[in-house]
Amino acid sequence: MSDNTTTRERKHFIEEIIEEDIATGKHDGRVLTRFPPEPNGYLHIGHAKSICLNFGVAQTYGGKTNLRFDDTNPTKEKTEYVDSIKRDVQWLGFEWDGEAKYASDYFGQLYEFAKKLIRDGKAYIDDSTAEEIAEMKGTPTRAGTPSPYYSRTVEENLDLFERMKAGEFPDGAKVLRAKIDMASPNMHMRDPVIYRIKHAHHHRTGDAWCIYPMYDFAHGQSDSIEKITHSICTLEFENHRPLYDWCIENLEIFPSKQYEFARLNVNYTITSKRKLLKLVEDGHVTAWDDPRMPTISGMRRRGYSPASIRNFCDKIGVARRENVIDVSLLEFCVREDLNKIASRVMAVLNPVKVVITNYPEGQLEQLEIGNNPEDENAGTRQVPFSREIYIERDDFMENPPKKFFRLGIGRNVRLKGAYILHCEGVKKNAEGEVEEIYCTYYTDSKSGQDTSGVRAKGTLHWVSVPHAVEAEVRLYDRLFLDESPAGHEDKEYTDFINPNSLKVLDTVYCEPHLKDAQVGTYYQFLRKGYFVLDTDSSEEKLVFNRTVTLRDGWAKKGKKK
Repeated sequence: MSDNTTTRERKHFIEEIIEEDIATGKHDGRVLTRFPPEPNGYLHIGHAKSICLNFGVAQTYGGKTNLRFDDTNPTKEKTEYVDSIKRDVQWLGFEWDGEAKYASDYFGQLYEFAKKLIRDGKAYIDDSTAEEIAEMKGTPTRAGTPSPYYSRTVEENLDLFERMKAGEFPDGAKVLRAKIDMASPNMHMRDPVIYRIKHAHHHRTGDAWCIYPMYDFAHGQSDSIEKITHSICTLEFENHRPLYDWCIENLEIFPSKQYEFARLNVNYTITSKRKLLKLVEDGHVTAWDDPRMPTISGMRRRGYSPASIRNFCDKIGVARRENVIDVSLLEFCVREDLNKIASRVMAVLNPVKVVITNYPEGQLEQLEIGNNPEDENAGTRQVPFSREIYIERDDFMENPPKKFFRLGIGRNVRLKGAYILHCEGVKKNAEGEVEEIYCTYYTDSKSGQDTSGVRAKGTLHWVSVPHAVEAEVRLYDRLFLDESPAGHEDKEYTDFINPNSLKVLDTVYCEPHLKDAQVGTYYQFLRKGYFVLDTDSSEEKLVFNRTVTLRDGWAKKGKKK
């Protein structure tokens, strides 16, 4: 991965912990982190922060990072999700150490760990239902009560556990619980379930297993098996840490240690994979990679650059306390990066034809226009100019007000990289709409060679009519109108979906340079925003997605649209 483009003056608390561990010789100064997604959905912006943190601190301190899939729930997991996660991590600019790892790689070892707890009298088989177990656990203010199966002998528990593995019992008939403390103030320590029966086909192990470890049991032991030195989790797992430590201590295995940081919360956004899946299944969006989705694949398709996401994660920092980040900061980081790397091109989104009446019919000029003024190595390109061009319809008014610095009858305007035009008149259709605009041009007003002495306050982008390449453009906006769409008790988050989150323009005219556009190349359509070629494009028709506008329009409108 390329070096971070931003520099922080202060180290965050995870870096301070690692530096202290290195200084004291803990783990012989070794740093090994892991990114452990569950393959039950696509990664989102919150995962991006975790990826940048886990891989970033390992790189900073000469360590390594494992990619491990915590695939302990076969009913929710798919190979599709595994593949998408790998793509997203690599697209963000990171590489994991060795081959990707899976909790399912350790099912045999985890099973033996569970048997050790049983033999040590620290786990037992419970025949109670999920509802009965929940009732036994009590409440935060009332201690739990022991299970009627708490006192089963070691021999009976081992026999039942092996029979569970052999498939003798149906789903839900029995579970394995750790024997800890039913009066603990931490509800997670009140004899938690660590294994359950699931007769379900696993995406990797097939039908080899019908019992599966719970996430809380598999997570810490998988860290230990891999000898992870710093297990970095979000704050939601803080109350799970005592169980993490209890399992490691009682199994007497490598002492991986968990540290928690505040998860990324972004306004106007939801990051629950369950809710995101519902958006897909109910047709509110087209797929997990819909450009309106906060998934990494959706942001990639929309045209966000990996550097912009990494810079965003760096700017928001790493803290222990939860807060909400304004999505406009993410959009700012996207604009900031694309401004440096996006090629400037011309595309007319709402076209009207202009005829330059004194320009010779059949004449063609190739005008040299710069690709990006922010990049001295970006070079130039040739853009054809002819008698007929397209401009934006809203760049013309018949009777413009004084401060309208675009085209109007009797007004002058400059064309980007070309000439100054003077508007003479228009042609209208039967409905009174302008069909054509008639202009003359000042022959000695060519950009870079202007000797006309004529003034023009505005500059317009344009496309030559006979050379125009037709395209479809999708104008994307925020998916939700409310800052906290999932934070209302009386309404569903889908009630706040922005009806204008997608607007499709069927007939857009682009300069011919764009006929060779490639997916993943970033463009700035002059005066219109940043765009990227969509994966729906074909040889028959180009499709461009608007990534972001040139400025934050939501701030101007009081965050309402």
